[in-house]
Amino acid sequence: MLLSYLKIAWKVLLRRKFFTFISLFGISFTLMVLLVVVAMFDHFKGAHAPESRIDRMLFVSFLNQKFADGGNMNTPPSPYFLEKYVRPMHTPEKVALFSMFHAIPSYVGNQKLDLDLKFTDNVFWEIFDFTFLEGKPYNATDLKNANRVAVINETTAKEYFGQARGVVGRTIVVDQINYRVAGVVADVPVMRFNSYAEVWAPMTTTKADIKNPVLEGEYFAVMLAHEGQDLHELQSEFNQIIKKVTILNSGVKSIHIYADTLLAALTRQIIGGGDLSNTSDRMVLFYIIVTGLGLLFMMLPTLNLVNINLSRIMERSSEIGVRKAFGATGRALMGQFLIENIFLTLVGGLLGLALAYGALRLISGSDFIAYAQFSLSLPVFGWALLITLVFGIMSGVYPALKMSRLQPVNALKGGAK
Repeated sequence: MLLSYLKIAWKVLLRRKFFTFISLFGISFTLMVLLVVVAMFDHFKGAHAPESRIDRMLFVSFLNQKFADGGNMNTPPSPYFLEKYVRPMHTPEKVALFSMFHAIPSYVGNQKLDLDLKFTDNVFWEIFDFTFLEGKPYNATDLKNANRVAVINETTAKEYFGQARGVVGRTIVVDQINYRVAGVVADVPVMRFNSYAEVWAPMTTTKADIKNPVLEGEYFAVMLAHEGQDLHELQSEFNQIIKKVTILNSGVKSIHIYADTLLAALTRQIIGGGDLSNTSDRMVLFYIIVTGLGLLFMMLPTLNLVNINLSRIMERSSEIGVRKAFGATGRALMGQFLIENIFLTLVGGLLGLALAYGALRLISGSDFIAYAQFSLSLPVFGWALLITLVFGIMSGVYPALKMSRLQPVNALKGGAK
């Protein structure tokens, strides 16, 4: 029975090629856009090196200070604050500090290179699992002694030294400071802004005063939970510690800072509008908004597809009348039309998958997002299949229901009631 339905569906598709083209274009284009968005979101949030253990990580990203005059300021915390209050925490397995990255000029002959430089501690390399192409990270001794060593990414090695291998031990000049290359790692996409940089150096080598006793700064912290540990344990200890923070500035009335997962930190900034006094429940609101926008995006081509399906099925009213006259039930007819529509959307889904693959290759090759290499992973393929089925059912239910209720006499006359 199913095979017969599929053969009929294929013949129907070939009968009206223009309608088929319009239907497949709408389906495949919609799916392509959705798949590209899903792939980019997965690239940003998924567990990918060097953030493979993202499900065990909490980030301390922004500090909100509320002033007595009603104003407020939202900045990253200072290394002084993180060293004093976050580093000594007992529940995390490890705590690492790292700065924001800044584009710093470097020169190869007369050619200027703007290299994104980030300062970190040595634990940074223990939490993030970078792929070392050669060499190794700097260690606690390098950090303590402020040794001028650096880890660079593969592209920087090629652009600065003309080769990706054999550069360990050589000198790279960044911001007019000589650094000895300790290691070379695979490129990290800029979307992974916590781990991303082109040059990493010990935070003790920075020109900035990292011991200045202020709360605001340009550093972040990442905490790694023990294997199987509940992240709420870390957040609970963090919240207790924050209550004991000494506010040195008399003009500051209160401070708010949180230890969040990667996505929660992002949504707190986007939806919270800079007000950090919100709870992580805003993630629920974020997912509702994203899902709503996705459904709205799918609804527009779905409505068009419903009209096309109605027109396509109307042409077959005499066939429906004959089948009903010979005893076909409305349920059987509805099942047939739904299967035909799902078959159509699956064909469109395969085309959409191919288009999405091409679009992602194009985006990856264009350097639109630095070092990002998008791909259609297995989770993305699963999302594609799910979206295709939802799309097929959404656009096929109403036409199938309408035609299944058609009276045999009216159907044989070519009517729609």
